[in-house]
Amino acid sequence: MRIPCNVSSLFPRQFAVLTLASAIAIPVWAQQAQSSAADTQNTPPSAAQQQPSSAAQPMSAPKEGFWGRIYPFARKKWVKKQTDPINDRLTELDELNARNARDIKDVDARAQAGIQKAQSSADAANQQANAANQRALTASNTAQQASTHVDQVNTTVNGLDQYHQITEAEIKFRGGSTVLTAESKATLDQLAASVTGRDGYIVEMEAHAPEPGSAGIQESERLAEAVKRYLVTEHQIPVYRMHAVALGNAVDQAKAADDNGKPARVKTSSVSIRLMENSLAAQGSAPPQGVASSNGAERP
Repeated sequence: MRIPCNVSSLFPRQFAVLTLASAIAIPVWAQQAQSSAADTQNTPPSAAQQQPSSAAQPMSAPKEGFWGRIYPFARKKWVKKQTDPINDRLTELDELNARNARDIKDVDARAQAGIQKAQSSADAANQQANAANQRALTASNTAQQASTHVDQVNTTVNGLDQYHQITEAEIKFRGGSTVLTAESKATLDQLAASVTGRDGYIVEMEAHAPEPGSAGIQESERLAEAVKRYLVTEHQIPVYRMHAVALGNAVDQAKAADDNGKPARVKTSSVSIRLMENSLAAQGSAPPQGVASSNGAERP
């Protein structure tokens, strides 16, 4: 059988095409096989391979809701598994904050107690200081009063025998007579009235008589006794307040010379009286008033 020319020329061409396609397909298949083997080595075993067979450990497949099938991360167990560490951490933080709050409250309470105790101690110390200051002031006042009292006592002791003259008077007698005249009695009455009810005074008397020697002394003694007797009997002047001395015709040194410069002489019988006062003994009472002398002039 004779093949037409066009058919015989077509067969070798198809064969060449198939041969070329095979030559191209074999390397591609080999490369894909190598890639598949590499992917198999790099890919971890699946959960089905890692888990034991259903015959060895039967398990019931968990029920999955709508969201579990659509969005696996929305499963409750997965969410709980993810949020449990966060909740545990939050719980730990809450406990830490509560412990810190308790510690702060305890420290604040102890600080307040310490402050109150320190304030109480300071108040007590201040009260004690004020009491000590008051006692010191009282002691100072007492010491000042004692010092003043001691000064007063010293002044009193030093002035017990210090007298000063208040007034003086002179009682004159007729020659050789011890009878008091009306004028002399009036002078003595005025002197006694000035010292009635008073303290701290004495009456000094100096009696003079013109007779010489012992006769003059005896005469002057009688004159002084006459004056003292009148003051005691008529005015109740205490005897211990009257001190008299009989000088006879002895010259008074205060009148030792007359106007011409010659020695004075006792010419008349008289008793010189001086009223003396101790100002300390007479404190609180008015001093005795001046009395008029026998010539009518008041002596200071």
